[in-house]
Amino acid sequence: MTTSLEEVFTEASKLSPKEQDALANWLLAEIRSEKKWDSLFANSQEKLSNLASEAIAEHRSDQTLELNP
Repeated sequence: MTTSLEEVFTEASKLSPKEQDALANWLLAEIRSEKKWDSLFANSQEKLSNLASEAIAEHRSDQTLELNP
C-alpha cells in the first residue's frame, strides 16, 4: 500500500462509522466503474478502429465538414 493511501485510510478512520461507510461505498463504486469502463474499452478496440478508419475515409473523400465552434 502506498504512503498516500495509508494517509487517506488514517484520516478516514477518524470519520464516524456512517461517514466511513459512505466513503467506502463511494470508493468501491468508483473502482467498479473504472474496471467496467476498462473492460468495455478493451473489448471494443476492433470496433473503434473500424469507426476511425471509416471517419478517415469519409474525410479523405470530402464527405465531412470543418468544425467551427
